[in-house]
Amino acid sequence: MLLTIDVGNTHTVLGLFDGEEIVEHWRISTEARRTADELAVLLQGLMGMHPLLGEELGDNIEGIAICSTVPSVLHELREVTRRYYGDIPAVLVEPGVKTGVPILMDNPKEVGADRIINALAAVELYGGPCVVVDFGTATTFDAVSVRGEYVGGVIAPGIEISVDALGVRGAQLRKIEIARPRSVIGKNTVEAMQAGIVYGFAGQVDGVVGRMARELADDPGDVTVIATGGLAPMVLGESGVIDEHEPWLTLIGLRLVYERNVDRS
Repeated sequence: MLLTIDVGNTHTVLGLFDGEEIVEHWRISTEARRTADELAVLLQGLMGMHPLLGEELGDNIEGIAICSTVPSVLHELREVTRRYYGDIPAVLVEPGVKTGVPILMDNPKEVGADRIINALAAVELYGGPCVVVDFGTATTFDAVSVRGEYVGGVIAPGIEISVDALGVRGAQLRKIEIARPRSVIGKNTVEAMQAGIVYGFAGQVDGVVGRMARELADDPGDVTVIATGGLAPMVLGESGVIDEHEPWLTLIGLRLVYERNVDRS
């Protein structure tokens, strides 16, 4: 089995693959100050609770693939793979790792590893041209050409960041639950804020993706739009441009990168 780990700024998502099928997944908070030993205990605890394989799960891991947007966590995970899984092939996505995705940016090193991984998985699953919308700490929009090239993207404040900012900067506002309100026209302050978040972000997605699609293809209808990220379900029902929802897009991309970099013959 392959263990995949996607470290984001707010959450870390882990997935366990049996071949091409994801058989288990976990979501934990990202804590930059966790040591390698603490991370190892956390990983072993999660895997040991698997309802089918139990404590034997850790013995069945045949490979590990990791990407991280938090350098300190990547450093500690590198130590985890060395100390606790030293006999298992591990791929950490960083410069020099083969992804098969040409990066057409002014400075390719500026592009987050998770965005390249998402582009790889999107092309593998749906083909190009496509746009990946990732609802994470930031809402990112990544454009991929018909040839599978990473063309560029857009970065906007994420849903949770916007909610936090409203609560902090608004004198009579507070942090609220991110949920779909009864209607667009809110009947109280909480519903009004929820409407602004849900329908505001849906409108942002439709507007940004529409402009990107017109630049990406002669016929914008040829562009497939894939949503991923923990907060994607909040917008799915309200956006008119999202074609596919793949919650494990980054984990699938990590599996593909592992296969490209580890010789299993």
